[in-house]
Amino acid sequence: MTDEYFTIKDNISEGFYSEKRSKFLAFAFHVTTEEEIKEIVSEYRKKYYDARHVCWAYMLGAQRTEFRANDDGEPSSTAGKPILGQINKNELTDILIIVVRYYGGVNLGTSGLIVAYRTAAAEAIANAEVIKLYDEEVVTYDFPYVMMNDVMKIIKDMSPRIVSQTYDNTCEIQLSIRKSQAPLLKSRLEKLSFKDE
Repeated sequence: MTDEYFTIKDNISEGFYSEKRSKFLAFAFHVTTEEEIKEIVSEYRKKYYDARHVCWAYMLGAQRTEFRANDDGEPSSTAGKPILGQINKNELTDILIIVVRYYGGVNLGTSGLIVAYRTAAAEAIANAEVIKLYDEEVVTYDFPYVMMNDVMKIIKDMSPRIVSQTYDNTCEIQLSIRKSQAPLLKSRLEKLSFKDE
């Protein structure tokens, strides 16, 4: 199991496609929760209240197991699914893509719609900055103050992110590190405990 995943940077990226006077405006967002997604979708429905359809798809989580696609009244699987298809093709997660359609008066047919939504979504992804992140695990470690230098040496070697720390007679530190490196970090910290006994 790999602990790397790809997402897009926080700024909104846009895409555009037009076919037979229908306009498709695409927007890609970095998201991490369903609440965030609901807020953005509802905000875009209000903002583009005069559009015929506001279709969207999202993917969440490092393992890419949480996803949904919505056709918003377009024929089944002609909008949300092609948008989600682009997210999958680019192996992205923690992403929401909304495509707003202004109807141009000419029906595009199912294959035309699929091409339009897919192309608009692809354009928004192409204009986004894709970044690689790591699925992390938080390791909590308690130790006596005298072991501080040993603990700090491991932190310097392995470069985990310090989430929180309390220093007293007994110290506690919370470290966030790539899942694949967590077992090594834990075993190195546990060895310190035995050394001390």
